[in-house]
Amino acid sequence: MAKKNNHLVIMAGGVGSRFWPMSTTERPKQFIDVLGIGKTLLQLTVSRFETLVDPEHVWVVTNKNYADTVAEQLPDMPRDHILCEPCRRNTAPCIAYVSWRIKSKDPKANIVVTPSDHIVMDVAEFRRVVSECMAFTADSDAIVTLGMKPSRPETGYGYIEANLSANSLRNKSIFRVDSFREKPDLATAQQYISKNNYFWNAGIFIWNVSTIVNAFRIYQPAMAKIFESLLPVYGTAEEQQRIDQLFPECENISVDYAIMEKAEEIFVCPADFGWSDLGTWGSLQQQSKKDLYGNALIGQDISVFESHNCIIHATQEKKVVVQGLDGYIVAENNDTLLICKLSEEQRIKQFSGQN
Repeated sequence: MAKKNNHLVIMAGGVGSRFWPMSTTERPKQFIDVLGIGKTLLQLTVSRFETLVDPEHVWVVTNKNYADTVAEQLPDMPRDHILCEPCRRNTAPCIAYVSWRIKSKDPKANIVVTPSDHIVMDVAEFRRVVSECMAFTADSDAIVTLGMKPSRPETGYGYIEANLSANSLRNKSIFRVDSFREKPDLATAQQYISKNNYFWNAGIFIWNVSTIVNAFRIYQPAMAKIFESLLPVYGTAEEQQRIDQLFPECENISVDYAIMEKAEEIFVCPADFGWSDLGTWGSLQQQSKKDLYGNALIGQDISVFESHNCIIHATQEKKVVVQGLDGYIVAENNDTLLICKLSEEQRIKQFSGQN
């Protein structure tokens, strides 16, 4: 496998504000320093791949409103590798667009696709796993997805059922997928983790460009026709105009439904590198370093007394003192302060004014 053909695709079009008041619809969580370490989630995503993919082979698909933010945060990547969706159409059109765009430039491309807003604690292990998977897909028609070994009966993730008796002959750590399962209820999630062949679906995919383009041609011919018709304009001044015109015609569908649940050569690589999709303040607390009383403190000048199981995020050089809280979120950003029970965080959007 030649590294010169490796490409990284980052899906960064989300408009969620689940980390309000830090994140808003104008500046979603992928563009903020959630962990308080001086890098945004988008920047951390790119840095995870720096030994696997050259900067000139990084692509970001995002909402056109965020293009300038992406360029500002990733100055080393080519500006014309920021692909702008005119509207939201889920992950299948996003992946189809960037796949045809890459194929027009590098017909031998080997691609890893990842969301922009996840975290990985063990970066070395992550790189080892992705490198092995990219070697597997470089010269085959296989599609590989990463399956995270579950640590709890999580109802917020989809699951992958692997056939652990059918590993690949070329890599004994990669197995055929039996099925993809939707986000389960708690009882079903407990059944899944009682077995050893169910894994969290991280939404990270690896394939070569010919494989994914052919899969779209077979399973999503209408969508494939749209992006095939744009081959003469990719990389030209006309590209964005034509995308703005045709992209809204695509079906609103995830790549899981569009391709993964239909294709035959689907494999999963089970992995364990401290992954989280950081969907909630609670998940950030779980992934953060905590004191003896379960408090996660993100900021330079935070003092806590008689408090337990809280997450306190205050990175704007203000002194913060918290006393007597148990299981709370305390987060500040500019002129907004949030104090909320962790158990009630699903209601944040209701009183934040965010859509």
